[in-house]
Amino acid sequence: MGIINLVSSLFITIGALSIIVGLLGVYRMPDFYTRLHAASIIDTLGAMLILFGLILHYGLNIVSLKLLLILIFILITTPTAAHALAKSALHGNLKPILKDD
Repeated sequence: MGIINLVSSLFITIGALSIIVGLLGVYRMPDFYTRLHAASIIDTLGAMLILFGLILHYGLNIVSLKLLLILIFILITTPTAAHALAKSALHGNLKPILKDD
């Protein structure tokens, strides 16, 4: 097993674990806005790590180019979708849970 395969599997494993941690964050957060934040950040990070690991695994070929295009698409659409969801929830009068101190 070469060093590239080892680094690739490391990126894929860390990406999968970060998605699992994000799932726990979504489960434990108290309201829509914090759940949305946890889901969008971890989804982007996990997908980025997994796709980067796959790009390293396949080397320089057409598959890597397609994976890079998917990565760019995810990096653009996930934050945009999270912003649109948060804005529509705010316009729908969904109030965040605030701590009263």
